[in-house]
Amino acid sequence: MRTCQALEARMRINTWHSAMAAQTFQQEYMQMPPITRAYTTACVLTTIAVKLDIITPLQLYFNPDLIFKKYQIWRLLTNFMYFGPIGFNFIFNIIFAYRYCRMLEEGSFRGRTSDFFFMFLFGGFIMIINTILIGNIAFLGNAFTIMLVYIWSRRNPYVRMNFFGLLNFQAPYLPWVLLTFSLLLGNSVAVDLMGILVGHLYFYLEDVFPLQMGGFKILRTPRFLKYLMDTTVEDPNYQPFPEDRPGGFDWGNNGN
Repeated sequence: MRTCQALEARMRINTWHSAMAAQTFQQEYMQMPPITRAYTTACVLTTIAVKLDIITPLQLYFNPDLIFKKYQIWRLLTNFMYFGPIGFNFIFNIIFAYRYCRMLEEGSFRGRTSDFFFMFLFGGFIMIINTILIGNIAFLGNAFTIMLVYIWSRRNPYVRMNFFGLLNFQAPYLPWVLLTFSLLLGNSVAVDLMGILVGHLYFYLEDVFPLQMGGFKILRTPRFLKYLMDTTVEDPNYQPFPEDRPGGFDWGNNGN
């Protein structure tokens, strides 16, 4: 009898802990800004769908012939949503995509959801054009992540970082550290270089050129995007990630 009561009590405790964990996750998920939530959710769901054999990577990768001749338009988006099978590479990239996407959206793009979305469109468009010209790149998710990291790092140049507790450096060096790490793992650096170049192009056109003598703003978010996206009222209890705390992990963390 006592054994049954003990088991019942333990089951109730486990159920309570599970409910609390689910509630905490739900609160954290709903606190994510909209673009970050949409993109990371799409990446995770795409990877799970591949894992469950609902879809295959062959249905997702970038192929201009299939896009423009077979009208498989979804490939323009899905090639940004797949980081490979569940494993170290996927976890590494999804964490960086989530962290730096969120810090940008809650930091320098706070209150400017349309501008942030337009940055997504600009970066994705340039990468697709480059891929059509260069070829041989099936998935651009890694490049997109590096682009986000690059833009964040240039807008936060004085943040101290460390990488796996081994290297200490300032934020602008982070994309190059990630590129070197990718090279050491035996990966092709072409995708990382594309992300860095596209990130720099956006940073230059948005943050540098307009401030130069004779400069002007080239990138202008369409008004209809502003109308659709910049009308939400900010939650007074909203707790954004501070941009000077870029990690919470051993890599890309504040070195102070």
